[in-house]
Amino acid sequence: MHHHEDPAHAQHQLQETAEELALSVGLLVRRLRAEATTSGLTLSQEAVLKRLEREGPQTAAELARAEQVRPQSMLATVGALLAEGLIERTPHPEDGRQLLIALTDPARLLLRERRAAGRGRLAELIATRLTPAEQQALQEAAGLLRRLATD
Repeated sequence: MHHHEDPAHAQHQLQETAEELALSVGLLVRRLRAEATTSGLTLSQEAVLKRLEREGPQTAAELARAEQVRPQSMLATVGALLAEGLIERTPHPEDGRQLLIALTDPARLLLRERRAAGRGRLAELIATRLTPAEQQALQEAAGLLRRLATD
């Protein structure tokens, strides 16, 4: 009684694999996020810092649009980050009336440290919960996931 010749069955297996993978990766990311100490940052402050890190300096209006919040909300977030010394305002190179918001070095360091802490926690989970054979399998799977993620 071999199912593996049945294309419909194979298709169903792939669907189940895809679903389980999406679910488990999502849960793992959420777990690591929840365990990461936000070091006093709100979710919106963290989102702004990460966006500035990814995309470079931008105006408060651009940040508000990108994060889909009201300009007033963004100004509150920006104000808090300025007070913490995590961002700075610089004149816009093309339009002197506008100010660009940029990350400061302490912010870059904070983001780097938090990522390292997340990786450390994940390494710890891998080391304590998986057998050496499972760790090896996960290493191979990580390579496969990268192939799915990159063009």
